[in-house]
Amino acid sequence: MTEKFLVIHMTESTGTPIPEDEDRRMLDAWAQAGRDRLGQGSMVGGPEQAKSVMVREGRTIVTDGPFPEFKEWFAGFDLVDGESVEDVAAYMAQHPSAPQGRILVLPLVEHPWE
Repeated sequence: MTEKFLVIHMTESTGTPIPEDEDRRMLDAWAQAGRDRLGQGSMVGGPEQAKSVMVREGRTIVTDGPFPEFKEWFAGFDLVDGESVEDVAAYMAQHPSAPQGRILVLPLVEHPWE
């Protein structure tokens, strides 16, 4: 039985830069290999476009975000089907984000009341 996973692509200063043509080749091969397991995915805008939202004591607070102390940036996401977190992690190792940054693989779970 397959599960669904949220995959988050993170930038990281210690990552290895990849030339654009190699990045594109890796991404195309990755997408082709996963054509039956990939759901929606997208890149996201940079930190200069982001906002942080929180509610404290009934008041909504919206600020520019993220804060300068962030060393990584959430660069995009994918929804991926897989047999296990290990299965999806092995598949994601083929994505160009792996050598350039970091990839987080998170299983999607139901709320306890569902």
